[in-house]
Amino acid sequence: MTSARVKWLEGVCFVGQSGSGHSVVMDGAVAAGGNNLGVRPMEMLLIGLGGCTSFDVVDILRKGRQELTGCEVLIEAERAETTPKVFTKIHLHFVVTGRGLDPNKVGRAIDLSAEKYCSASAMLNKSAEISYDFEIGGAEGGA
Repeated sequence: MTSARVKWLEGVCFVGQSGSGHSVVMDGAVAAGGNNLGVRPMEMLLIGLGGCTSFDVVDILRKGRQELTGCEVLIEAERAETTPKVFTKIHLHFVVTGRGLDPNKVGRAIDLSAEKYCSASAMLNKSAEISYDFEIGGAEGGA
C-alpha cells in the first residue's frame, strides 16, 4: 500500500508528505488566496507523470545497453475550462542524450512506458489525450 499525508498550513498552502518521508510545499497563486510559496497541486500531477515515465525510459534504455548521459522531459498540458478542470491534453517531449543512442530503442522505450509501465500515464490517460515525442542530441524523433 502507498500512503501520503497532506496538512493545511494557512490560506491555500499545504505541506504534503510521502509515505517514504519526503515533503513538498503546495500553494496557490496570490489571486487564489495563496502566497505562491510552492507548486500547485495540479502541477504536482504533471511532475509525477514526468518522473514516472522518465524512470521507465531510463531503466529500459539502461537495460538495453544504451549509453545514456541525460534524460529530460518537457511537459505541456491543457485543462478543461469548467470544473473539475481536469487535464484534457498532455504532451511530453523527451530530450535524451548519450553516446551512440539508437533512435529506435529510444522510441521503443518511450512507447513501452506509455503503453505498459507508467502507472501515472495509465491513470491520466482516462481523461487526457497524451502524446509523446523525443529528440536525441538535437535530432528530432517521434514516438
